[in-house]
Amino acid sequence: MSSSPVAANSPPLTGLMVDVGAAAVELEAEDDMVIGGSILPYKVKGQEGKLRAVAVVIDQPIGAGKGKVAIIACDVLMLARDLLDPAVEEVAKALKIPVANVLVNCTHTHHAPSTATLHGYQRDELFCRRVQKAIVAAAKAADDKKKSATIHFRLGEESSVGQNSRLLLKDDSIFWIGPRDDTVRPTGPFDPELPVMSFRSDGKPIATLFNHSTHTIGVRNPGRSPSFYGLAAQELEAEVGGAFLFLEGASGSTHNLSLSADEMTLRIKRAVKDALEKAVARPVARIAAIKKPFTFKVRTVDEAKEDAAVAAYCRKRAPKQAEDFIKVFRDQRAVLAPQQGRERTTWVQAMLIGDIAIVGVPAEFFTVLGQDIKRRSPFRYTYVAELANDWIGYLPDRKAHELGGYQTWTGLHSFAEPGTGERVVDAAIGLLEELEKGK
Repeated sequence: MSSSPVAANSPPLTGLMVDVGAAAVELEAEDDMVIGGSILPYKVKGQEGKLRAVAVVIDQPIGAGKGKVAIIACDVLMLARDLLDPAVEEVAKALKIPVANVLVNCTHTHHAPSTATLHGYQRDELFCRRVQKAIVAAAKAADDKKKSATIHFRLGEESSVGQNSRLLLKDDSIFWIGPRDDTVRPTGPFDPELPVMSFRSDGKPIATLFNHSTHTIGVRNPGRSPSFYGLAAQELEAEVGGAFLFLEGASGSTHNLSLSADEMTLRIKRAVKDALEKAVARPVARIAAIKKPFTFKVRTVDEAKEDAAVAAYCRKRAPKQAEDFIKVFRDQRAVLAPQQGRERTTWVQAMLIGDIAIVGVPAEFFTVLGQDIKRRSPFRYTYVAELANDWIGYLPDRKAHELGGYQTWTGLHSFAEPGTGERVVDAAIGLLEELEKGK
């Protein structure tokens, strides 16, 4: 394989060039920071790879379809809009673009300092401020580095890294942690699609974006880590060239249940390289984006029923930590109790780069919902970036709510009323249809 793979049949795109820049800023972290992504707080020593904010700016400065967007990915679990809105506004001002044209996605690594008040711990405010600054700095640096480029695209596939992890067990519960030797069947789909967009200048890579839909969990060595997707991105930069930006797909219901982080990293790298080899240059006649507010309600809870479901699962499947876990969920429901039925507002976004659409949703989005967006989109190439521009917990589909399980238990990790996921899908389709009509 060449160090800069690109399809040999890529045609010249005279007059359809775009200006593209990319940059990465490292997120500083210390051993005394609590790591996000678990039920109880814990800390780690050391770090593998880098935690980063990676930005790609794409600008079509001339023609009827002129526009400019910034896409930034952060190696953190998630970020709420009280942190993101100010950073996005600063990026938009610096780049002279609307706030709707800025998408910030979290890669959802479970191995970085906490950026959300979740379960049994708080977010680390110092680290959060560092992330905010890195988002802005990366976007500005990427904008300063823009050069003329073409886009090369391939819809790749990786079907072995991840699976639907909400397994139906023989006692009619839904797997979360603990033994699963009594598995009956998965309760939803897995999405193997791995779209790859590579921006190239004079045959050399400037930036590559790729998207896949598995929870970002797994390290080679104990410590902080961008996990397997981030490790793959950083190794691909060294092997292929240019910046690599990973967009986490709709993975609220999908995890890796069997592979090591080393094997997942290897498989993702191979799939991305395969797509790069087969990528074909495509026109970027238009760049546009829409972002609109979306209102939803905090769900109403049957406390006794919720408590019984959590307690039954934890005592059977995680007996050693059961009482601690049960208390965490009780405490979370107590925080949410006075907020039941209240409205909250978040963002839904759609972005168009040529004929490739990216939808930004503000949650750990169930895969079946992400696939519904893809099926209903007016654009053939449509992909979902979850945990984009905000974080409102898990968004399961209605069927998943009926089945129950951790992702549907009420807490700071899951609090939107049933049906919110389907409503986000409808809102996203509305934005895509507006883009298709050229509004």
